Amino acid sequence: MKLRPPSVPLITVDPYFSVWSPADKLTDSTTEHWTGKPNTMIGTVTVDGTKYIFMGRHNKRMPKMEQVDLKVTALSTEYTFEGAGIQLTALFSTPLLPDDYYYFTRPISYLKLSYTSVDGASHTVTAKVAVSEEICLDFRGFGKVETEVMTLGDGIVTAKIGKADQKVLARRGDDIRIDWGYFYLSTKGGCAKVEEIPIAFRERERHGESIFMTFVTAENTVTECGTLFTFAYDDVESMIYFGEHLKTWWSKDGALITDEIVKAYADYADVMVKADAFSAKLASDAEAAGGKEYAELLELAYRQVCAAHKLVLDTDGNILYISKECHSNGCAATVDVSYPSIPMFLLYNPELVAGMMRPIYKYSRSDEWAKKLKFDFAPHDAGQYPHVNGQVYADNNIDGQMPVEECGNMIVMAATHAIASGDVTFAKENMDLLEMWANYLLKYGADPANQLCTDDFAGHLAHNCNLSLKAISGIIGLSLIYKMLGETAKADEYLAKAKELAADWAVRASNGDGSYRLAFDRPGSFSMKYNIVWDKLFGTGVMDKNVIATEVASYKEKTYPYGLPLDNRKPYTKSDWLVWTATLAEDKATFEEMVHPLWLTYNFSDSRCPMTDWYWVHTGQQVGFRHRSVQGGLFIKLLEASGKMKMN
Repeated sequence: MKLRPPSVPLITVDPYFSVWSPADKLTDSTTEHWTGKPNTMIGTVTVDGTKYIFMGRHNKRMPKMEQVDLKVTALSTEYTFEGAGIQLTALFSTPLLPDDYYYFTRPISYLKLSYTSVDGASHTVTAKVAVSEEICLDFRGFGKVETEVMTLGDGIVTAKIGKADQKVLARRGDDIRIDWGYFYLSTKGGCAKVEEIPIAFRERERHGESIFMTFVTAENTVTECGTLFTFAYDDVESMIYFGEHLKTWWSKDGALITDEIVKAYADYADVMVKADAFSAKLASDAEAAGGKEYAELLELAYRQVCAAHKLVLDTDGNILYISKECHSNGCAATVDVSYPSIPMFLLYNPELVAGMMRPIYKYSRSDEWAKKLKFDFAPHDAGQYPHVNGQVYADNNIDGQMPVEECGNMIVMAATHAIASGDVTFAKENMDLLEMWANYLLKYGADPANQLCTDDFAGHLAHNCNLSLKAISGIIGLSLIYKMLGETAKADEYLAKAKELAADWAVRASNGDGSYRLAFDRPGSFSMKYNIVWDKLFGTGVMDKNVIATEVASYKEKTYPYGLPLDNRKPYTKSDWLVWTATLAEDKATFEEMVHPLWLTYNFSDSRCPMTDWYWVHTGQQVGFRHRSVQGGLFIKLLEASGKMKMN
């Protein structure tokens, strides 16, 4: 990978179990939680009596191992260091295999440390990894922690740390970290042996209570020698779902995390073969679809997107795939966050898209939404992570809703799930809601009133042309669902309505020069028209191709060094919508040209955080948002190339 990640993924399991390195070199910064708060891990290696640091920023007097390489794939991050006559490799892996719920949810991440002699001499090498109490607290010192040392299975030495006062799922919000459950640091050496049992120690001025492991390799060794560490987190319970406390897949039958750690050591070799194969195919397919730079964007995005979700099972055993609206307001199962993320999951496991929709369907049928509020449109969210008990956005004030946005989103999600899975059953079960939302779009979508769209940071806007395209896409989606149900007459009826609306849109939105407006009443304005991309992927031909071609051509003169602005109001953009808009282009060269500034943004911006999706196009600096699941939207070009959205 030539791309310099703005922040490098180390541990990426879910919104709480998250560790990143926001620097070019692993020794140049304290490791962090995605929120930017410290999640301190320290790694040192002692070679022939001299200690070097290879992970984290710790003792300024301690020499650093020189980092000579960094490789990032979809499921692994590999650092290479040299010094003192050895080459040290640190391979971090989280095997988030999307078609295997066990590995996808098992909260265990790996660090494989290995070294070779590069000077031909024998060396005595000691490796040590320490993890701060910050891993299981909102911040260091947030409460008293307790530690325990144990031996698991065949010589796996484990240190456990957790808050003494356990209040499971007691807190919700955005910029907070987990303060319940237990973290486990384990290791089992290949040719290594335990030098000392892990113990707790206090460094009040540094990173609070910590647990650490120290291992020594066999002496007089010049061949490769490795030690495998695991980082595991048992959150005990994962979600409150309309009053019910739920667990995730791996623990659904009462599995113990200590047993899972033992299994993780036993299956490391096999699971890494699968992980490497998945990563290689993702990179190869993405490069074929959109070029090398595009492939690197997807490699960096994959783990982030997965780790912005939590997969749990409802009381009927159905999958719920709950996103956290990271670095925004912490909303859970947000529809307009799920919608841009679905391309990645439609490619790799469409059932996860169904898991995103289930909380919204459930809340839409609730007495609060349907009878008390009497809303006939789709809600924005279903709670605030990790409490999924009903919408919290805008305090359910009507002026703060996104009626056209969320109705269109839910119908498109339902249609794409049905097409990708080849099964329309789930959509059929919810046709009452889908039809109600489609009728809302028919009534209000042609010329939306003054309301919010997904780009709510830009404020309310009346006569929003792109929002009108969302309505058209939703109506197309319902047509395709009817087609899959065999209801041809209804399918044709809704498709005809979509075509009628599209033809009318092209007239009212036109600037007269081949470009199209931000709002119907704002001549000379512009905006990305990302919402019509589904018409292209579906192959439905609702919008005149010449309209899209001239609109895409008009973007070139509006593009800044770091990308095309979202619209003409401010020089900022959204990464997901930029790639969706680029996917409207008919040729690969234009797509690559439009995506290149996005690659430059992540490569050069000094906003050192997990991939932001909202940034200034003239500077490449982050405006807001980080670590959001919407980066799954970057996969839309790959989804198009797969042909999975075309119906026979």
